Amino acid sequence: MDRSKALAALSALAHETRLDLIRLLTPQGAEGMAAGQIAEALGIAAPRLSFHLSALEQAGLLRSRKVARNVFYSVDARGIGATIAYVLNHCCCDHPEVRAACSHGAGVLQGAVSGTENT
Repeated sequence: MDRSKALAALSALAHETRLDLIRLLTPQGAEGMAAGQIAEALGIAAPRLSFHLSALEQAGLLRSRKVARNVFYSVDARGIGATIAYVLNHCCCDHPEVRAACSHGAGVLQGAVSGTENT
């Protein structure tokens, strides 16, 4: 992944609704969800949802496929992985503490953000 693609992906992820979309769609796997189901699950109006889905798709973080009259969206795991790899390898210089924080789950990150330590 080159720098411009990484910046586009990180920019697309830097929004609460878009992070919610990734969190919702990731467990759905390649099957994904229809746009209408996504709108209902997140309580988002169709035009607003379309804007956010488009931003994530253009950044290479989502895929779409049309089935009959529905558009299904799924996470592009390769795109998300490449974005994370770019940050780890090119920004954090593969720092062992950063890698350790990533492998231990959200509890470590949450403790780091709140200033508390998990024991």
